[in-house]
Amino acid sequence: MTSLPSGCTGVLALANGVVLAGVGVGQVGKAVGEVCFNTAMTGYQEILTDPSYMAQIVTFTFPHIGNVGVNLEDTEQFGEGARTTARGAVLRDLPTEPANWRATGGLDAWMKSRGVVGLAGVDTRALTRLIREHGMPHAVIAHDPEGRFDLDALIEEARSWPGLVGLDLAKDATTLQSFTFEEGLWAWPEGYAQPRPQPAYEVAVMDYGIKRNILRGLTSIGARASVFPARTTAEEVLARKPDGVLLSNGPGDPAATGAYAVEEIRKLVDSGLPVFGICLGHQMLALSQGARTIKMEQGHHGANHPVKDLKTGRVEIVSMNHGFTVDRDSLPEAMHETHVSLFDGTNAGLALSDRPVFSVQHHPEASPGPTDSLYLFERFARLMDAAG
Repeated sequence: MTSLPSGCTGVLALANGVVLAGVGVGQVGKAVGEVCFNTAMTGYQEILTDPSYMAQIVTFTFPHIGNVGVNLEDTEQFGEGARTTARGAVLRDLPTEPANWRATGGLDAWMKSRGVVGLAGVDTRALTRLIREHGMPHAVIAHDPEGRFDLDALIEEARSWPGLVGLDLAKDATTLQSFTFEEGLWAWPEGYAQPRPQPAYEVAVMDYGIKRNILRGLTSIGARASVFPARTTAEEVLARKPDGVLLSNGPGDPAATGAYAVEEIRKLVDSGLPVFGICLGHQMLALSQGARTIKMEQGHHGANHPVKDLKTGRVEIVSMNHGFTVDRDSLPEAMHETHVSLFDGTNAGLALSDRPVFSVQHHPEASPGPTDSLYLFERFARLMDAAG
């Protein structure tokens, strides 16, 4: 076995045999997953509660993660899912004592309470470079206060993990029963906007791992959002007579979730209702029309991604979190590209030429721009107005 430095209480064991040693933080134990890097400077609570990070270990490229602590408002209200869904977190610096007037606790204790295994004190720049050059590796992240690690066993566990290709995680991220969401976007100092007494639209949301702020984005255009489990049939949705349908974000391989979702999405599209897809919903919308999705080497994870709207020529700074992409070469004749990533030229938006249907790979409900992409919710509203 490889010897570890004195004082090591945490490791990240990669499937290729590389081991990063440091100080364990958060949950004691171990977790296996795919290692990605996120370039956001803020929002670590939102990132670690984002359902799209299920089965992933997040490496934060910004070194000072945790320095402003955590607070209940960001966890319970801004937090994107009902529970933490990232399996682990890798940090450059050990989290310091909170230094913010809103803080109600420290990151280490919060990670323990949410079951996130963490590792600090490692060279995240070198790990990021490794991911950029060789793709997102499989790994096991482990934390033991006594520093006892069977590295050979951890490496073998990482090697034997099957990975995200072919993995349907939406079934674990989705709601178990339908519910209605009525809470608007947050603004300082007023707080969350109140919904309209009489909603202008009824929107059916297919939940593959929905982020709460997407639901708030719908409320902001006057919609009442009825959220349905991922396996809900198109017939059940259409029986509610919605004005439009939103296909949500979520984790895992779109082709795997598409095994049961794509046919229902195709029926929803064929109904003539306005349809708006985001992230995983964008990918499965493409699959429903005969396109393909492919696994990316690095993926896109961060809050500073430039995306170009091909219709207006406008460049938006957006938030992205995905490891699969739509293969533009597979697009059918009736589907055209609307947005592209200016980082690597991959597809970032689609629309149908013969039906009121569009989608984006990025997250319009997020606010890195800060509101560059909120217009997409208004676009959805205009489609519903026209259809009505």
